[in-house]
Amino acid sequence: MAAQTYIIGVDIGTTNTKAVLFTDTGTVVGKALATYPLYTPDVATAEQDPQEIMAAVVKTVGQVMQAHSLAPGQVLALAFSAAMHSLILVDGADQPITRSITWADNRSASWEKRIERTMNGHAIYRRTGTPIHPMSPLVKLAWLRHDQPDLMQRAARFISIKEYVVYQLLGRYVIDHAIAAAMGLLNLEQLTWDEDALAVAGVKASALSELVPTTTVLRGLKPSLASAMGLAVDTPLVIGASDGVLSNLGVGAISPGLVAVTVGTSGAVRAVVDRPMTDPQERLFCYPLTEHQWVIGGAVNNGGIALRWVRDQLADAEVATAKRLGQDVYTLLTMMAQAVPPGAEGLLFHPYLMGERSPLWDAQARASFFGLSLKHTKSHMVRAVLEGIVYNLYLVLKALEDFAGPSQQVRATGGFAESALWRQMMADIFNREVTIPEHYESSCLGAAVLGLYALGQISDLAAVTTMIGETHRHAPNPEAQAIYQQVLPVFERLVTVFAEEYEAIATLQDQLSHP
Repeated sequence: MAAQTYIIGVDIGTTNTKAVLFTDTGTVVGKALATYPLYTPDVATAEQDPQEIMAAVVKTVGQVMQAHSLAPGQVLALAFSAAMHSLILVDGADQPITRSITWADNRSASWEKRIERTMNGHAIYRRTGTPIHPMSPLVKLAWLRHDQPDLMQRAARFISIKEYVVYQLLGRYVIDHAIAAAMGLLNLEQLTWDEDALAVAGVKASALSELVPTTTVLRGLKPSLASAMGLAVDTPLVIGASDGVLSNLGVGAISPGLVAVTVGTSGAVRAVVDRPMTDPQERLFCYPLTEHQWVIGGAVNNGGIALRWVRDQLADAEVATAKRLGQDVYTLLTMMAQAVPPGAEGLLFHPYLMGERSPLWDAQARASFFGLSLKHTKSHMVRAVLEGIVYNLYLVLKALEDFAGPSQQVRATGGFAESALWRQMMADIFNREVTIPEHYESSCLGAAVLGLYALGQISDLAAVTTMIGETHRHAPNPEAQAIYQQVLPVFERLVTVFAEEYEAIATLQDQLSHP
């Protein structure tokens, strides 16, 4: 009898790297996780140490191999997922001269409006699919070019964190189409570097990595690293894609009518289409999954982080009570929210505590409660925050359906999916059935499935549907849905009204904070 074979999906995230061991039929066998710091010396900076991330990749792969006593020959491949929008400057000796500047880094914020207004930013977005925003390496490069020219002159290459890891493993600079698209520099129709975007960034195509499809299979692991991971040097490496597009694949949301929603600290709403599409209003991104499947959607900055703000700023009593009772404080906050009827009796929260990506793409957006009165309690505020997060996701869904067509079902993942209240709230606000897949490691599973497809182990990515179970299913509650249908237009109109003042209030806050 032939030995069981496996594939390892590796997801390089913002605060941790996960390696998940799957059988060749998609069953989870084991996983390992390694965390590392996100360096935030000030409110605008958010960086990672590339060496710490590389060490996490080697450590987690080695741990799953050792924990299950696998022989190197039992592993079909390593398949990679990675967070989008990272940027590392590398010198001529292939040494990083910056940390990895992450999507959350906001130091280039002043260049967002300049590129939009004076550098044909909208036209660049329509060709590249990455909205003009400080998350984008395009905007980061324009900032570095003008504000840190000495650093740019020292740089020989401009890479992402995944390219750094692949270079360390193989000694080659390659970039898959999905990660390349997230740089804001890739022409989606041609799948080549966009000349106008390169001009704004101030870089040449020769300083970027070799473009390859997401299904590209690479070989030639460095012997020392292969040994440290417990792998053979000829173990294939499937380049894979970005965490967002692979999450859609990993929850099986790759057919018409299926939408994937992920809400953790931040969040996203995504669907798969058969050709690249961009939005004239710039509400959505578009990134390739394969050369024939494209993921469009919107990422939001403000997911569970808004509830964390409630915990830190408004819930000292609940934190103390939870500690005394040995409970999770979020369980108590959820109970408070459940005691308030849908719509929070007219209290609205716009959740833009960290600026916002979709649907606003405005780093200067600010959060607000609207409609406060004497009858409103802390419990109302907690419910309004939870609802505000989902209202904002609904605006992204509305924009998405303009291009991908109407949706019938939402596949939801992320930390929020552990809350029955939030799951039902999403079904009611979206007026869609919400299901929770059994696999929570959706990006790792997506990487593994893409890897199996690249290796010819499966003939169609749709095979993922046989690998995914279901843990929860929620249908809209008609009474709650009717209330939300009254509230949502008010929330949306207020977004438009407030947007006219975001730049002014952000400027004022900066002046008052630095007199």
